[in-house]
Amino acid sequence: MDAQRHFQLLARYNAWATGRLLDAVAAVPEADYRRDLGLFFHSIHGTLNHLLVGEQLLWYRRFAEGVSPKVALNAEVEPDRARLAQALRDSAERWQPLIASWPAERFEGEIAYTTLRGTPARLPFAATLTHVFNHSTHHRGQITAALTALGQPCPELDLVYLLQQIASENPT
Repeated sequence: MDAQRHFQLLARYNAWATGRLLDAVAAVPEADYRRDLGLFFHSIHGTLNHLLVGEQLLWYRRFAEGVSPKVALNAEVEPDRARLAQALRDSAERWQPLIASWPAERFEGEIAYTTLRGTPARLPFAATLTHVFNHSTHHRGQITAALTALGQPCPELDLVYLLQQIASENPT
């Protein structure tokens, strides 16, 4: 699989898993949704806000626009739960078209940006894009652990379930 197809698959997985997680989170009572559950960003709400900050406000803008915004990793950029969920869905859907727009050689290059501390950075493009999707997977895992601790049902979010779905939609 070439790099572009691989990253389009990861972007599709990111959107699929984010949607499934948000569907499960929708059933969580408000008090539990905002309660400090011992997550790195404290609550489910705080962790979802961090996902929006990291995936959309930082990395998407770095990859799509070549800018490095200043925003705190723990910023509550969207206090409303329903608007936050929609922003996360929209954010996840933006990656596939962006990745499709890049020429194949782009994946072999570097991404230059400025860290949140103001330090210039140059990293391998493909490996850094992998980080974006891996980071989201990491925090979705924290939220599924919180859901389990709260006695809430959790969706299956493993990539293999999306691959099985794709295979069933496109039998050979």
